[in-house]
Amino acid sequence: MEDRDFAEFYSATNRAATAQVYAMIGNWHEAQEAVQEAYARALARWRTVSAYDDPLAWVRTVAYRVSVSRWRKAKRIVFSSPPDTEGLPGPMENHVALVAGLQRLPAAQREALVLHYLADLPVAQIAAQLGVPEGTIKARLSRGRSAMALLLGDEDRG
Repeated sequence: MEDRDFAEFYSATNRAATAQVYAMIGNWHEAQEAVQEAYARALARWRTVSAYDDPLAWVRTVAYRVSVSRWRKAKRIVFSSPPDTEGLPGPMENHVALVAGLQRLPAAQREALVLHYLADLPVAQIAAQLGVPEGTIKARLSRGRSAMALLLGDEDRG
C-alpha cells in the first residue's frame, strides 16, 4: 500500500517539484537530478514523510539543498563541451526567460516568488516554512514582483 501511495504522490507532484526547483536554481538538468534524489530519499522514509502536512514541501526543500550541496562540491565545474541533450525535452522559451529573470533576483525574493506563484503556497505557509514573519514575505513578494516587471520588461524592449 505504501508503494502505491508513494507512486501516486510522485506522479501528482513530480512536474511541479521539478519546475519549482528549476525556477530556484536556474539549471533544468540539475533540477531534474536534484528532484529525483529528493524523491529517492522520500521513498526511503516514506512512512515519515507521508505523515508531514506537506510532503511536497519536504521534497522541494531536500531537492534545493541537494543542488546547493552539489554546487558547493563542484565549485561550478566548467565543462569543456556542453552535455549531449539531443532528444531530451527542455523548458519552453518563456520559462527560460522567467527563470533567467528569477536568477537575477536576490535569493530571498526568488524563493518567495517561486513558493507563492509556482508552488501556490499562501503567505502564511511560506512564512512558517521559512521561519520569518508574514510581513517579511509580503515585502519580498512586492520587491520581487517589481524587479521581475522591470527585468522582463527590459527584455521585451531589448
